[in-house]
Amino acid sequence: MSKYAKLTSGFIGAWFAFSIWASASHLYVNDPNAPPLAFGLAVMTPIVLFLAWFISSANFRQFTLSLSPRVLTLVQSWRIVGFAFLALAAFRVLPGLLALPAGWGDIAIGATAPFVALSLAAPGHRKSFILWQFLGVIDLFTAVALGALAGLLDPHGIAPTAMTMLPMSLIPTFGVPLFLIFHIICIAHAVRWPEVAPSSSSPQVWNAASPSQGASS
Repeated sequence: MSKYAKLTSGFIGAWFAFSIWASASHLYVNDPNAPPLAFGLAVMTPIVLFLAWFISSANFRQFTLSLSPRVLTLVQSWRIVGFAFLALAAFRVLPGLLALPAGWGDIAIGATAPFVALSLAAPGHRKSFILWQFLGVIDLFTAVALGALAGLLDPHGIAPTAMTMLPMSLIPTFGVPLFLIFHIICIAHAVRWPEVAPSSSSPQVWNAASPSQGASS
C-alpha cells in the first residue's frame, strides 16, 4: 500500500469516527428554523480539504488519478438505499420536501451506477460518463440544500430532525462528501480522456495518469 493510500485510509477512518462521535454528542442538533451551520461545516470541510490537497500536491493528485473510475462509479450503487428517505417520508419522520427528491435522486443514481461503471467508463463514452457524474453531483447538492432549507421553506412542516441523529446523520456528514469526492475524481479522470468515436473505444477503463508522471513515494 502506497504512502498516500495509507494516509487516505487513515483520514477516512478518522472522519467516519468523528462523524459518529459528533452525532452521538448531538453537535448537529439545532433550531429547526435556524440554518444548520454545523451540518454545513461537516459536509463542506472534507470537500474543501480534498480539493486543496488535490490542487496543491502533484503526488496526491497522481495518487487519486491512479484510482479506477469504474470502481469509484460502482461504489455509487450504495445510493440505492435512498429508498429509506421515501420510507421515512411515508411515516412522517422526514419532510417530503427533503425526502422525496433526495430519495428518488439517490435511487436513480444508485440503480444506474453499475451500467455506467461497466459500459460508459471509457473514452468512447466520455461525454455520457461526465454527464452522469454531474447528475450525481446535482443530486447530492440538491439533497443538502433542501435539508438545510427545509425548516425555512416550510416552518410549520415536519422538521428534518432525524438527519441530526444516528444512523441517518452519517449520510450528510460522511456519505454525501465521500460520494461527491468520488464524482470529482471521476470527472477529473474523464476530462483527460482523448476524444474518440464510441466504436473505437477500448473496453478497458483508461487511467488518466500518464506513466511518465509517476510520483515519488
